[in-house]
Amino acid sequence: MRLYIGLVHYPVYNKNYKIIASAISTWDLHDIARAARTYDVSRFLVITPLEDQQILAEKVKRHWTEGYGAKYNIHRKEAIELVSVVSSLSLAMDAISKIEGKRPLLIATDASEWKGKSISFKETRDIILDDRVAFLIFGTAWGLDNEILDLADYVLEPISGRKTYNHLSVRSAVAIILDRVAGRY
Repeated sequence: MRLYIGLVHYPVYNKNYKIIASAISTWDLHDIARAARTYDVSRFLVITPLEDQQILAEKVKRHWTEGYGAKYNIHRKEAIELVSVVSSLSLAMDAISKIEGKRPLLIATDASEWKGKSISFKETRDIILDDRVAFLIFGTAWGLDNEILDLADYVLEPISGRKTYNHLSVRSAVAIILDRVAGRY
């Protein structure tokens, strides 16, 4: 499988729909890396231009891959080894292109439907099963900037619950989406 996932911290919206760079949550690193390992994701790219946030993510990664954590919990080590920290989406795309020898399909996620660019979970699953290179990106805070969504090849259909409330944590959204597009069915 040639599926990559990215957690974008910039450019994203705050609750007032101003573009910001959001802070990294260490829980996101742990939980999303564990989901990535479970669903055989090739790499989990954490995208932030903020140097202090890059340092934080690298410190967490070193603890679990080289430090005491590597000996304490081998399963966490396996998951956290999938993490790479990059400063921009374009550098993430370049890194995947270098590994794969071609540009990945960029599939963004959003809590609303994007007509004309929308792709279903099934269509995304078919791309992955067809062994095409796909980069599935998730926004933090209040979601990806519209320019990122415009740049994407596709925007994945939103997760629909039983009510109109749609404010899942990014960790929950990643787990649900990975199960739908990369789970064993």
